[in-house]
Amino acid sequence: MDEVKKTGSAQAGGIEGVWTQNLAEIDTDGGPVLHMLRADGSLFRQFGEIYFSLVRPGAVKAWKYHRLQTQNFAVPHGLIEVILFDDREGSPSKGTLKSFLLGRPGNYRLLQIPPGVWYGFTCRSEDSALLANCADLPHSPGEDVRIPADSPKIPYSWKV
Repeated sequence: MDEVKKTGSAQAGGIEGVWTQNLAEIDTDGGPVLHMLRADGSLFRQFGEIYFSLVRPGAVKAWKYHRLQTQNFAVPHGLIEVILFDDREGSPSKGTLKSFLLGRPGNYRLLQIPPGVWYGFTCRSEDSALLANCADLPHSPGEDVRIPADSPKIPYSWKV
């Protein structure tokens, strides 16, 4: 069974509902096979859509949250820093900001982001990185909320 761990309760500095899971990398002669999400896995909810986001070095893609959709991020190529901010009313982790480094080598894991949690990301590798997102619902116009990367609403300054 894959290792699943909650990033922590509000008391431990984590964000409620955010999970990480180490992902399998299977070496083969032709190159590794990289797992992401399985229908029988502990973090799988349902399939909505999968897409890939190419992120160039120094580029920032921020800020966004979904009203209903759960995000499942993995970075099979390159290194991406994902910043999360919880400002959900009633959340025990409201006001918490958390950083996650995703990618290879050394940080190949799944990051599950629940609805209502702000996220943004930047490429931290020398070459472009590829972020895969397997969302639990298909994209629906108006379901997401966006603000500029330099919005004072989120207590984070992008250092690229």
